[in-house]
Amino acid sequence: MAERQFTVWCLLGEKAGDNTQVRALAEALSVGYEEKHIVAQPWELLCHLGSGVTLAGIDSSASSDLVAPWPDVVISAGRRNEPVARWIKQQSGGGSRLVHMGRPWAPLECWDLLVTTPQYFLPRQDNILHNSLPLYRINSDEMAFAGARLQRSLEHLPRPWIAVLVGGDSGRFVMTDKKAARLGRLAQALATASGGSLLVSDSARTSEAAGNALCEQILSPNYCYRVKDGGENPYRGILASADAFVVSGESMSMLGEAAATGNPLFIFDMDDIAPWWALAHSYRYKPLSHRFAMRFGARRMRRDIGNIQHALVESGRARWLDEAGLEKAAKVLRVSGQAAMPTSSASPAEEELQRAAEAVRQLVIEH
Repeated sequence: MAERQFTVWCLLGEKAGDNTQVRALAEALSVGYEEKHIVAQPWELLCHLGSGVTLAGIDSSASSDLVAPWPDVVISAGRRNEPVARWIKQQSGGGSRLVHMGRPWAPLECWDLLVTTPQYFLPRQDNILHNSLPLYRINSDEMAFAGARLQRSLEHLPRPWIAVLVGGDSGRFVMTDKKAARLGRLAQALATASGGSLLVSDSARTSEAAGNALCEQILSPNYCYRVKDGGENPYRGILASADAFVVSGESMSMLGEAAATGNPLFIFDMDDIAPWWALAHSYRYKPLSHRFAMRFGARRMRRDIGNIQHALVESGRARWLDEAGLEKAAKVLRVSGQAAMPTSSASPAEEELQRAAEAVRQLVIEH
């Protein structure tokens, strides 16, 4: 029987990591898709806490038109897009199938398929697919183009090229100036021991002070991008070019994208040793709200990205970067200074992506 063709809408919001997952799944379906850009109102959370099936929380003048014909499949991620997805299904008379990434705020039964990862505490049930990492698809042509554009800025640097991808605060993980400086020292020591260079990129979540503290420790040949300086973000070019990755452990998107390349991955542990209540930075909004959610929230509303970190290390797909393991890490990098982007479709990341795509196709077949 010929495979049925179906229509797909991708709901895209403000978070790049969410959008990456949504697009990756849509592309893996190989049926084409339409992007719907959703701009949320400042009060969208109040709308979500109500019925949830509403467009009242979006800026309709700045968002894409949402009109019939309604799609067979809606792919979404993030709290802000949930009410929109459910509204579309309502308008379609229940015909649109809803696929959501991560952990939803709406009841689990509202979704035809949830694609989740270990940091969320979702149960095992028929409409939930558990993967080890967020979905990410390596487009060889796009990666080659991004790498070629960055090549001129890197060609004078000795290899191996070690990417240092830096995030910020997320959940209980807080990127303090002290932690950023330690990350810089570790990355510098790794580059020195392996004879390589550092390709540094911070993010919009990295405070200027933390970024400065990190960069002050870097003395080896390097390429450094700071979001505060503006200009084109070289993130995809770094992904395409780096021989190895050092990633701050609070970002599941950066961990997933680095792991998908198949190159050595080192995780910088941002956890605290001292009790959280004894640390001033624990009283910032993000870590404090996370503590309250973990203590008082429903189990399915909890999140601990440490689960992803430990799963990567236990599976052998990543190593911790610390002072004790520097020499061993450097030996791994000295084996080869040449980038090795994977070409096999049998990589764990690709296998999980294809498994998710097949689950979506099955929804359409069964509908």
